[in-house]
Amino acid sequence: MHTQLITAFAAISLLALSAGCTPSDAGPMPVVPDALKVAPPQTLSLTARAVGVQIYDCVASKVDPARYEWSFRAPEAQLYDAAGTPIGHHFAGPTWESNDGSSVVGEARARNDAPVPDAIPWLLLLATASSGAGVLGRTTSIQRMETEGGTAPHDGCGPAQAGTQVRVPYRATYYFYVAGP
Repeated sequence: MHTQLITAFAAISLLALSAGCTPSDAGPMPVVPDALKVAPPQTLSLTARAVGVQIYDCVASKVDPARYEWSFRAPEAQLYDAAGTPIGHHFAGPTWESNDGSSVVGEARARNDAPVPDAIPWLLLLATASSGAGVLGRTTSIQRMETEGGTAPHDGCGPAQAGTQVRVPYRATYYFYVAGP
């Protein structure tokens, strides 16, 4: 009886300890569409939540210059860790820069519509350049997932608005991967 009580107490303690090691807002990794899966052997090195804007310009359409449309310019976002601490920022390039000075530039290789209406697509990006000895310096792939908002406006772009800019709020989770097991 005493051994069973100790075993039960140890199991409960282990469960509580492991629950305490997982940030409550981290949540499980979303189901990744096949097209957005990273090539093996890469391992997850960093998860960052982005909160910011997607910036669009009202320009004449390249296909029909008499028509105007919102054209994507760049993202502008703050990056946060699971505890909500600012860890870097995301901007044109697309570039991610950590507070430790490391950075990575990516190029989109695959996309998947977001499962939420009016959310920017989920992406798989491959690193085209990286620098620094910090957390982003060895990044090989990036996934943009769990997006909210950020799509271009559906209207409000015409000759009278040509050259204007809109900043559309968005949120996303970025998963950064490095080579190796």
